[in-house]
Amino acid sequence: MTPPVVVTIAGTDSGGAAGIAADLTTFAALGVHGACVVTAVTAQDTTGVRAIHPVPLDVVAAQLDAVLEDLDPVAVKTGMLGTAEVVRLVAERCAGRILVVDPVLVATSGAVLADAAVVQAYRDHLLPVATVSTPNEEEFIALGRPDRHGVIVTRGGDIPTTNDHGTGCTHSSALAAHLALGADLATAAERAAAYVSQQLNLGKDWKLGRGRGPVAHIQGEHR
Repeated sequence: MTPPVVVTIAGTDSGGAAGIAADLTTFAALGVHGACVVTAVTAQDTTGVRAIHPVPLDVVAAQLDAVLEDLDPVAVKTGMLGTAEVVRLVAERCAGRILVVDPVLVATSGAVLADAAVVQAYRDHLLPVATVSTPNEEEFIALGRPDRHGVIVTRGGDIPTTNDHGTGCTHSSALAAHLALGADLATAAERAAAYVSQQLNLGKDWKLGRGRGPVAHIQGEHR
């Protein structure tokens, strides 16, 4: 059977732990076809973010149009969007689809990835059209504690490990994948949380990098 398409709109992670790398491996593990729109290129490893190069708005728009017009994704998942203009673009082009918004404002390492204008654009434009948003506690507060149906505040995994870089991206990608496969929101949320816990457990003893290592994405039984 032809798999459903899910597109991630996010930044890269040169260390392979978070961002588009986490999204695409999670999509593949869960049986959906992953497309991608790159919003920024980061120089990043397990110890932190070294540099961020935003992709120009017209190039982000061209990528998004290419995916929407040709592959017609069932679901859209957002990660680091970078600028208020990109946030508004996504809200305009993706409203009406299954839309999972992971409002990436601060990296695991503490690097700030969004300014006040981006936060306001989330509040005014993207969150109102989202199917579900998955802020962590810090992001939830920064966004003004949005009180609406479809907000899942993530609190990390329940597995004791330092290999948790990319946990938020993995969770929101798994949520988008299960929604695309036809699960209702409650079921998709439960399955996404279970997937994250399973993958944290699988990779808990990995020795990758000098900092917070990546979540395991592709080992074990996922479905």
